[in-house]
Amino acid sequence: EIADELKGTDKIILVKNPVNPDLPLWIGALERLQRAGIEKLGVIHRGFSTYEKTKYRNIPEWQLVIELQNKYPNLPIICDPSHITGKRDLIFDVSQTALDLNFDGLMIETHCNPDAAWSDAAQQVTPERLVEIMNDLRIRKTSTSEEDYVSQLGNLRSRIDIIDEQLLDLLKKRMDIADEIGTLKKANNVAILQNTRWHEILGKMILEGEQRNLSEEFVIQVFKAIHQESINRQARIVR
Repeated sequence: EIADELKGTDKIILVKNPVNPDLPLWIGALERLQRAGIEKLGVIHRGFSTYEKTKYRNIPEWQLVIELQNKYPNLPIICDPSHITGKRDLIFDVSQTALDLNFDGLMIETHCNPDAAWSDAAQQVTPERLVEIMNDLRIRKTSTSEEDYVSQLGNLRSRIDIIDEQLLDLLKKRMDIADEIGTLKKANNVAILQNTRWHEILGKMILEGEQRNLSEEFVIQVFKAIHQESINRQARIVR
């Protein structure tokens, strides 16, 4: 209905991401507006809902936005760190990550007295703090070849930082399950080390790693470290 009403107009339309991390749904909204003849399109990334508790109000899911950038390299993308974080002390870091990933702009909520705001008080900053954030942010977009290399390198490193954080979240989840296994083993007086199970896991991961172009040596080192940490945690529980 919105697309139909806008047909034939020359409006600037910014499409916020859907509540769930669904890239085709987001793209579908853009395509529907394009079919209505709307040419001045952009998107706003405000994060996605999750059933898990995280440090963010809405998880960023940066990789999904990177995929959107790859599909539509000329589409303006604005980040809304206020709604992503839900906390004013995280706004700077999310804003910097967005700029490192070549976002085109930021939407930051500000209030002369944030704690007295009628809504979203925890995520708003004072005008003075907004000026500080703007002054401290580093803009990496450049034009010369050497500076362009630095900009691209910064972009790739930011993407690695995002994945590293996701890896830590996954490792924590895995160790939480290992703790539950340790508790179960203690209750049933079962030995911590189960060699058969361990070799099954390692063999499977080596094969899975080969399909992902990961060397056997690398996979073995990683999963040996994970397994040892799991054993250590279970041992502490049993003791």
